[in-house]
Amino acid sequence: MIVALADLDATAAFGARIAEALRAGDVVALSGGLGAGKTTLARAIIAALGHQGEVPSPSFAIIETYDPPALRLPLVHADFYRVEDPAELEELGLDHYREGAALLAEWPEHAGGFAHEPACLSIRLETADTGRLAIVEPGQDWLGRLP
Repeated sequence: MIVALADLDATAAFGARIAEALRAGDVVALSGGLGAGKTTLARAIIAALGHQGEVPSPSFAIIETYDPPALRLPLVHADFYRVEDPAELEELGLDHYREGAALLAEWPEHAGGFAHEPACLSIRLETADTGRLAIVEPGQDWLGRLP
């Protein structure tokens, strides 16, 4: 499925649809080049889940966590750009953070990928003449609730 994201409003609306369908245990894997809009879409999802205020990019911390009541469900926002080996994720305690939470994963390929997980919604963002395109590939668990 391809979703056209002409502007920030379209990205926010798409993020809101993802947030509405998001459940604990889900992964939203955001891939694409630098400046493709991964963090913008992640911020839209987090805002639609109820977060008030600024959403810091986890580029340097790698992992940012959000918990109710600030959001309607526990969420881990991770940016794996600086991860050189997926084995580093064990040291970071990613599995611990993911327990009972949804995961927004930027640069998922640096973490070994998540597409093999049934609860993974893979979204590749690409720039286009008309804005951005989101190429969406749902895992089995997302088939009945695509945004």
